[in-house]
Amino acid sequence: MTFLQAITGGGSGSNYIMLLGTLGMVSLTLGIVFFVIFHQRKVTRFNMDLKKLEEDKQQALLNASIKFQEEERNRIAADLHDDVGPLLATARLYLNENIINQEPAAQLQSIFSAKQIIDDAIQLIRNISHSMMPPTLKNFGLESALSDLFQKINGSGNLNASVRFHDYRTRIKLEQELHIFRVVQELVNNIMKHSNAGFIHLTQNANATHSYFRLHHDGQGIIQTEFDRLNHTSGGLGLKNIASRVKVLNGRILFEIDPSHTYYKVTIEVPKESGV
Repeated sequence: MTFLQAITGGGSGSNYIMLLGTLGMVSLTLGIVFFVIFHQRKVTRFNMDLKKLEEDKQQALLNASIKFQEEERNRIAADLHDDVGPLLATARLYLNENIINQEPAAQLQSIFSAKQIIDDAIQLIRNISHSMMPPTLKNFGLESALSDLFQKINGSGNLNASVRFHDYRTRIKLEQELHIFRVVQELVNNIMKHSNAGFIHLTQNANATHSYFRLHHDGQGIIQTEFDRLNHTSGGLGLKNIASRVKVLNGRILFEIDPSHTYYKVTIEVPKESGV
């Protein structure tokens, strides 16, 4: 009998050692498995947190970009408003006290010139103010502002334009209304410039959680794949501004063509956030 057998009690001792060895291997294997699972979960959680941080960062940058654009427009409007001062000062030169000493023909010319300058200043202020924040939008809401926009387009006689709101009893936030107005305005401008459309029609519908704005036109349009491609490759800011504003709204935009291929449709889906 060897020394090891004497200690372990012979054959039963060998079985005991083998059992201990097996338990040790199983424990080691389970430990490795648990460690890998725990590490994988930790990596997955880290990646998810990192992705969320990146998305939050992109959203914050997007919000800041859009807010900056609106503030910049307001600042430019204020600066241009101040620049009207020199125009009015010029008009005043034409209407100085010496005008009474001028010949009647010279007086009429001075008055006419001053009137033209004043008219230009008034038109400049009106155009800038309306482009920054349409007063109809601020005072009466999105439905009135878009109806006013489409009435002006229709009044030109070049395009049959119409609007129909079905479910807009409660106004959403003014900031949302402004983004939607700008998106529709940009889409309409693109349609008028590039599609050679004969008609353009806007409808609005809503359910409990979302509002839907749909533009229909019979000109040359694009579908979603083309919009996605142009949005990533085109140097133009129009489509990028549309995509940025829709993203800020936490909404979606979809470009489609009717199965009959007789008209194109653009749908803007926006979650509801009530309150002016």
